[in-house]
Amino acid sequence: MQDSQNRSSNDFFWPSYVDLMTSLFVVMLVLFVYSFKLFKDREKELQQANGELKAKAEELEQITKIRRSLQRLEGKYFRYDPNLERHELLVPVQFKAGQDEIQDAYKPALLQAGKTLRSVLKTIKTEQPVRYLVIVEGMAARYAGNDARNRTQEQLTYQLSYRRALNLLNFWKQNGLNFSQDSNIELIIGGSGFYGTGRYRGAREGDNKRFLIQVIPKIGRIGGQKS
Repeated sequence: MQDSQNRSSNDFFWPSYVDLMTSLFVVMLVLFVYSFKLFKDREKELQQANGELKAKAEELEQITKIRRSLQRLEGKYFRYDPNLERHELLVPVQFKAGQDEIQDAYKPALLQAGKTLRSVLKTIKTEQPVRYLVIVEGMAARYAGNDARNRTQEQLTYQLSYRRALNLLNFWKQNGLNFSQDSNIELIIGGSGFYGTGRYRGAREGDNKRFLIQVIPKIGRIGGQKS
């Protein structure tokens, strides 16, 4: 009788034990597959992140090299402002009040400045494709001590300063200096009116009737076609 009970217990125990071990094996197998997948996904993310960091580091290195190369602009016609991180045109252009016409006295220096700018940008050698966004900004001066007139003329000075920049671009084109023909240069003109950063203040307010030129390097390809 006792032997019969023992055999019955053994017959019940071993199948249950096998089922339990099989279930545990299946659970462990699922956990292993899931953990392996998480590991591979994490490894892929880290590789992607490392690739992006490497690309950013290479891009930063290229921009640093380009900025060093742009130092060749500095001299007779341009000066780099480290605070505003831009090049300023040193040609002391002055406009008559409310006028956008460039006076003849300034044209030879402006032409040479344009040639210098184009020459430097075309001769910078880079390992990656690079284009330069060149912003030519016209500016205007406030009327001294006449706030009422400044308020009424505010919108008009945006147009006035823009026309000044446009006249510079047209002057360059008329003298064979056409930036739109250069695949690595995109020139944009604008007018800041009474505003913009780096303006002269106080007694030098009148000196704001001038041009500012900013050069921004763009690493890689820029979408869109040049007009």
